[in-house]
This record gives sequence, C-alpha cells and structure tokens, in this order.
Amino acid sequence: MTRLSWGTAKKKPRALDADERAGWLAQLEANEKAVRWDLPDLSRFMMATGVRVGEALATFWEDVDLVASTVDITHTVVRIKGQGLLRKPRPKSESSKRALPLPSWAVELLKKRAAATGPIFPSTTGGMRDPNNVLRVIREIRGGEDFLWVTSHTFRKTTATALDDAGVPTRLIADQLGHSRVSMTQDNYLERKTVDPATAKALEGLLDKPSDPKTGDKPGR
Repeated sequence: MTRLSWGTAKKKPRALDADERAGWLAQLEANEKAVRWDLPDLSRFMMATGVRVGEALATFWEDVDLVASTVDITHTVVRIKGQGLLRKPRPKSESSKRALPLPSWAVELLKKRAAATGPIFPSTTGGMRDPNNVLRVIREIRGGEDFLWVTSHTFRKTTATALDDAGVPTRLIADQLGHSRVSMTQDNYLERKTVDPATAKALEGLLDKPSDPKTGDKPGR
C-alpha cells in the first residue's frame, strides 16, 4: 500500500503576548550576563521597531532622530571570513532600507542611552557587536520551557502581531519589517489567534435545506 506524504508541518509563528513580554524582560533584567550583553534594551528596541538583530546592531546614533522620533534602517552587521565584522550598507534586501517611527517609550529608552557617535548597542570596547554572539547568549540565558522557544525573530513576530491586532494594514506591517512581499509577512510573521464570530455567522445557513426552486429555475444552472 502506497502511503501519501504530506510533508513536514510548517512551524506556526509565535509572538510574545503581554504577560510573556513582561516575563521575558524581567528575566533578562535579573540575569547578570543578559544585562552585561545589553539584552533588555536590545529586546525592547527590536520589539519597538521589528528590525532584524543584524539591523539593530548596525544602527548608529546618526540614524536616529529623537526630535522626529524616527530611526533609519540602512545597514546590517555581517561577519566576513578574513575581514571580520562589517557594517554592510544594504540590509537583507533593497526593501529593507526604511525609515521607522518610534513609539514614545522607545524614544525615552534611546534618550537615556544617547551618545554622540557609534552603535546604539556597542560592544564593551565601543565597536559593533557580532550578531552570532548575541544570538548565542540569547540561547544561553532564555532558561527553561517558558522561553525556550524564543529567538531574535520572536521579537519581529511580536511587533508584527501587535500591529496586526491594532488593525494596521498588512502592507504597512510588511514595510515595517522590510518585506517586499506582503505574503512573507502574512505567512511567517503574523500570529492569528482571534476568533471572529462573523465568520460563523456567515456560514450559519450553509447546510440549510434549500427552498423550492423558483419558476423558471433550471437545476444545475
């Protein structure tokens, strides 16, 4: 007997809900290594903007306008063999270049950190951080089952889902994340949990017995 293969089930996008966001930040603040690696504020900044970790680490103070409450995302940090860390002038794609508005709490966060030049989230020597090292530390400090599933992309999904829940059009959410295709945002970054009774209402009479055909109606037409 031949068995049909339906492939591997696609992993469902998951965002941090309000309680999880508070719990995650509290866990980071209580962890000496997480604080030393600046993960509490980095997590907040990534959730405020929806940027990739490489983009966050490549954001310099020259990209921030605290008066206009905006940040320009124009670079990403990559490690090139034989060259070390580079601040690449183009992020993942051309659409990844974008100017983003900042919520007031993110502006206040940046004001407390404000410096004249250099990265917003520098290394201990004032240079750029290696995204791979940051991701490694996140894996090390995320703890037990409560947050074992959290990755840097979780923050992007959290941003996207919050915008979706607020009724922001998917095209604008895609622009926020730096996606050229709306389908990428919809399929991979939006966590849909809301149960809308309107869908059930619309289908309420789907299996009702049809009424007698009107005069002149032809079956199958």
